[in-house]
Amino acid sequence: MKNNELVFDPELIAQIVTNPAVRIAVARLSHLWFFVLYFPHHLFYELADFQKEIFSLTQNSTNEFVVITAFRGSGKTTIISQSFPIWAITGVLEKKYVLIISKTADQAKQIFKNIKNELEANEPLKADLGPFYEENEEWKSYSLVLPKYGARITAVSSEQSIRGTKHGSKRPDLIILDDVEDLNSVKTKESRDNIYRWYKGDIVPLGDRGTQIYIIGNLLHRDSLIMRCKKDIAEGKLSGIYREYPITDEANKILWPGKFPNMNEIEKLKNKIGDEIAFQREYKLIPLVEESAIIKPEWIHYYDAITELPENLRYTITGVDPAIATKEASDYTAMVTAKVFGREEKLKIYILPDPLNFKAEFPVTMATLKQVREYYKSRILIESNGFQKAFIQLLEHERIPAEEVGNYGSDKAARLRMISSLIKNGTILFPKKDPTIELLITQMIYLGTEKHDDLVDALTILVTKIIDEDKKPVSNEICWIIGDRVFPPEAENSNHH
Repeated sequence: MKNNELVFDPELIAQIVTNPAVRIAVARLSHLWFFVLYFPHHLFYELADFQKEIFSLTQNSTNEFVVITAFRGSGKTTIISQSFPIWAITGVLEKKYVLIISKTADQAKQIFKNIKNELEANEPLKADLGPFYEENEEWKSYSLVLPKYGARITAVSSEQSIRGTKHGSKRPDLIILDDVEDLNSVKTKESRDNIYRWYKGDIVPLGDRGTQIYIIGNLLHRDSLIMRCKKDIAEGKLSGIYREYPITDEANKILWPGKFPNMNEIEKLKNKIGDEIAFQREYKLIPLVEESAIIKPEWIHYYDAITELPENLRYTITGVDPAIATKEASDYTAMVTAKVFGREEKLKIYILPDPLNFKAEFPVTMATLKQVREYYKSRILIESNGFQKAFIQLLEHERIPAEEVGNYGSDKAARLRMISSLIKNGTILFPKKDPTIELLITQMIYLGTEKHDDLVDALTILVTKIIDEDKKPVSNEICWIIGDRVFPPEAENSNHH
């Protein structure tokens, strides 16, 4: 018998049916067989290949970190949060403390109730692998002890304090996070950061050497915990496995043909949902923004390296949105720098890596801006609006040349809309694999829902200035003399220095 496959050999089936010892041995060895034998009441449709792959992942004790996102109704919670905890204890993994964490107490209660019902009412499971029940207080809370196996299963919410939790001397050796995020918790960067810090600071340390962690859920936001883990795995910052199972793949192949035999059934489901955005998010696993979003994720063009010839560089330019308060609710100072090549239809704006986004007192901000100008040899742009106008005067006093740009209005959405076509057509390019650039892109895509949008302000200041200058004759473009070189290069032959 192969652990990861259902081999319907008549002789094996006969032994499984008539010989409890064989049945138990098969069930202990394979989570997939365990599910088929003891959870047939959950099998309404033929199992899909992706579900068999999930079972295979749970059977491998060397998989210490697994992230699974699958479409709503795919059975991921039944497999991972209901069946897996019981099999992990009764099967070959021999886990001693399974901890299941959900977003809310109601979710934790439901998961616990489902497991408890199986242990109390599933007669074939009890007969072969029980007894499970013991009359004590443990079974009345969200935690139960299986004395026969010296093991515990506990379900909690993310709001509960679980630091240092143990079963006897055992730390959790299997931790399952099931839907620990919702649409509200991923709405702002602060809340997403809090979830990520909670996971790294509170959840990971709960385990010990060899503890396995499974995270399951839907893709609610491009910067969610699941997406951050996916990125960490892809970049080699985290050793783990990431799997993504939409209802249909990129080739429009249905992943669960047993439940959805054709595209007509998918369309019926979509019509039943009645919300295209919800369907794309919950079933296609595309963390879309609202239809009113100014910038769409698919519009973003990335570059690995600047391919333009250095001699074709017109200038380097930095847009600055300054702030000097350092309180928690205060805005951030943002500085976005770009290299500009070409004009009109050949215009290319390469946003440089590592834009700055920080809170600091005025002297630190001034020193940082000076360093940016010296490092990039860039022009400094600051909008002439209220405090910013005074900031320009202070920069002049510090002998840091800065350009005062026109006030393009306080409507951030209108300003971003002005440059949206340049983002969509690839005139503006963003560097790959840059965390701060990803923050800038998130602020653009979710403008209006993110608490801060300072990087967007710095970007729009920069790009609107470039657009204005692109419309002017070459001789009117501002030049900078650095050493023996004139910027932009085409001005070297002009009289405007």
